[in-house]
This record gives sequence, structure tokens and C-alpha cells, in this order.
Amino acid sequence: MDSDQRRKSGLNLPTGMSETSLHLETFQTSFRAMSNLSSPSKSSMCSDRFIPCRSSSRLHTFGLIEKSSPVKEGGNEAYSRLLKSELFGSDFGSSSPAGQGSPMSPSKNMLRFKTDHSTPNSPFSPSVLGHDSGFSSESPTPPKPPRKVPKTPHKVLDAPSLQDDFYLNLVDWSSQNVLAVGLGTCVYLWTASTSKVTKLCDLGPDDSVCSIQWTREGSYISVGTSLGEVQVWDGTQCKRVRTMGGHQTRAGVLAWSSRILSSGSRDRTILQHDLRVSSDFISRLVGHKSEVCGLKWSHDDRELASGGNDNQLLIWNQHSQQPVVKLTEHTAAVKAIAWSPHQSSLVASGGGTADRCIRFWNTTNGNQLNSVDTGSQVCCLAWAKNVNELVSTHGYSQNQIMVWKYPSLGKVATLTGHSMRVLYLAMSPDGQTIVTGAGDETLRFWNVFPSVKTRVSMAPVNDTGLWSLGRTQIR
Repeated sequence: MDSDQRRKSGLNLPTGMSETSLHLETFQTSFRAMSNLSSPSKSSMCSDRFIPCRSSSRLHTFGLIEKSSPVKEGGNEAYSRLLKSELFGSDFGSSSPAGQGSPMSPSKNMLRFKTDHSTPNSPFSPSVLGHDSGFSSESPTPPKPPRKVPKTPHKVLDAPSLQDDFYLNLVDWSSQNVLAVGLGTCVYLWTASTSKVTKLCDLGPDDSVCSIQWTREGSYISVGTSLGEVQVWDGTQCKRVRTMGGHQTRAGVLAWSSRILSSGSRDRTILQHDLRVSSDFISRLVGHKSEVCGLKWSHDDRELASGGNDNQLLIWNQHSQQPVVKLTEHTAAVKAIAWSPHQSSLVASGGGTADRCIRFWNTTNGNQLNSVDTGSQVCCLAWAKNVNELVSTHGYSQNQIMVWKYPSLGKVATLTGHSMRVLYLAMSPDGQTIVTGAGDETLRFWNVFPSVKTRVSMAPVNDTGLWSLGRTQIR
């Protein structure tokens, strides 16, 4: 029977092997062979390349086509340009002359920037500077030139009877854009937006104005007198709200925090006044050995800095009756004081004729961070609101105004124009303009600082009445 099956199949099979088993084996072997063909090993797998859109690529910027291609030599130039335009975009086709190599076969200049020889070499290029980095790059942007500060004032106001006294503080600019000036026995208000002048008060023949200071809101103004009184006036209605005593002699400096009014006097004391209570003052600070002529609260109301004719700078906190920090490096009277609005616990102070230095302090530990010798008596300091710079005004011997960068202490500008000591300084509410006053009985407005980058809401200062050139009188 087995021999009959062999004859039917036409196959000469070994004994014990059926035709069925032969067919199964053949199927399995064929399947494995097909699998090997259709599923190559991972080591031999290939995938399609990603070809980016060349029309948006600036391939001519890269030195991809440096060598001539033997394939294209002698070919039709028009056809070559058309082919490149179709393959790489019209920009590439127009910028690459015919006969140059194809990016399909990049040369050694792959991923190297191409130097544009059509433009003159920059003085800042690596070749000029003597640095050979192995590749040539586009010239870097030249450094930004320093900011230019106008050398002349935008406006000049006559201020008759403006005192030439280092220990007085007679000019202040409110957040409502009103400038207050103490002239003899009177206080005048000058509205910057309209150039309107208003007489706030007259102290009479037996008294005189020694200091003025606006509240931070700009609605009320305090006036220190030669008799030692501290008066508070409503600046909008020109009415006196309060009169407080306590000093034995003139109150030459005033400083407002959010709630407390501090006054410094020739009697060497500092009085703290609170208008919410009926008493004239709530505390007396004793620490200076001579007249108190400088006084400033920090922006967070945590610390009060006081300067005196005893060459000391003292730091007080909200609750102390004694100074928490004593700084004695100055060798002359300390009138000029300014707290940084950009960094907490940073205060600057300036010394008088025998010192001439601006010193920067960390009030947390009492360390002197830096100092600069200005060459002249330092009368006033103010820190810029919009940039990390400060302005100083000076007396003997140059009577100049100086703008400084911080912390480099590089000079931005030196302004001159006053013929006497620049004893008074105030800043506009937008932080761009300063006004300076001197014993030459003039007030000069200078555009010193740039505008704030992120504009905040504040009173306008760009009225033509303020910026028009000319000289007018404040009373």
C-alpha cells in the first residue's frame, strides 16, 4: 500500500515518511524564509530621511556650496537654475550662481557660517581682535552707547530769598506734582502741570521757614520753623491743620513715614509726631551731639536714618529709643541721606566740606559697602526710581550736580549752572526730572533719568508749562 502511494505521488519517499509530513515541513520552511525576507534584523533596518522645507532655510548663509560639482560642469545654466529653484526655493536659486556645488554633497564647510564679504569688517570682528577661532562669524553688535543727559536745565525759576544755609531743607516735590518752596517767612506752591503759583502761608516777621516736607500721599505738607514749631497744612485748601511744639530751637529737617512725622532740630533731638493723638509728640530720640540736619525714613517704614553736624549717621528702628546702628566714618556734617528703592537695608550718605564722600551702608550689619570721593561738599542725595542710579548735589568748591551708576559708581553726567552751593534737591513724581535750588536764588529743572519701563499711574509732568524754556518767578 505504501508503494502504491509513492507511485501516485510520483515521489520517491523514504520508508516511514508520508506525503503529508513532507507538505507540512515544506510550508513551515517557506514561512520562515518569507519571514526572514520581510522582517530584517534591527541591525540592518533603514528608514526614510526627514527632508525639511528648504524654501524657509537660508542655506546661502552657510558655506554649503564652496566647491564646483563635476556633475553640473558644462551643463545648461538655465536648467541648473530652474532645477535649484524647484528643489530649494526661489531665494536659493537666485542667490546661488550656476555652476556651484549642490548641498546634496556638502563640503567641509557644513554647519559653518559664511562670512559676508560685501560689508566692511567690524572693529569688533575676531580677526581684528586677533582671535582665530577656526570659523568666521558675523560681526557682533557694538556696545550700547552711554545714556546722554542734557547739560542744560529745561526751566529756570527765580526764587527770591531762598536761603544759602547748609542746615535747612526748603524744597520738596509732592506725589501730586506740586512743588513747595520755602522763601523767607513764606511757603509757595508751584503746580507743575499749570505753572500756577499759590502762597500757602506766611509765618510773620518773628519766624521763618526752615524745612518743608510733603506726606507720601501729597495732600498735606509739614513746615518746620525757626521757633521750633512743626505745622501741618492742607495743601489743597491752604489751611493749617495742626501746630506741634517740643523743640527748643529751629526744626531744620522733617521726614514722613506712612503714619509718623519725624522732626530734627538744632537742639540735637528728634521728635516723633503722630497726628492721630493729641500730644505734640509721642517720643524723643536722643543720640546726636550736635544739630540734626539729615532725616529719612526707609521705604518700608522700618528704619529711620538721621545725620548730624557731629559727623554721625544713626539708624533707628520703629520702637527704639536708642540708635541700633552708629556709623562714624564721615569726617564732616551728614546732611545728604537717601534710601535705595531697589534694595532693602541700603542707604547712602554724604559728608560736608571736610569729608566730600558718598558712602553706602548695609544697615542690617552696619558694614560700609562702598564709597566715592566726589571732590566737593555733598549737600543732597536722591536715588532714582526707574534705574539703579542716584544723583548728588554739591557745594564748595564746584557747585555741581552729579549722576552716578550703582554699584559701579561710574559717572553718568556732571551738570553745572548754579553759581552757589546746590543745597536743595527734589524729584518729580515720575522719577525723570529733578529740581535743584541754590543760594543764587534760582530753581533749575533737569531731565536726568529715563522713564520707567513699565508705566505706572502717576500725575503728568510733561506739560508745556513745565518744559518750555525760559525764566519765570515763583512768587
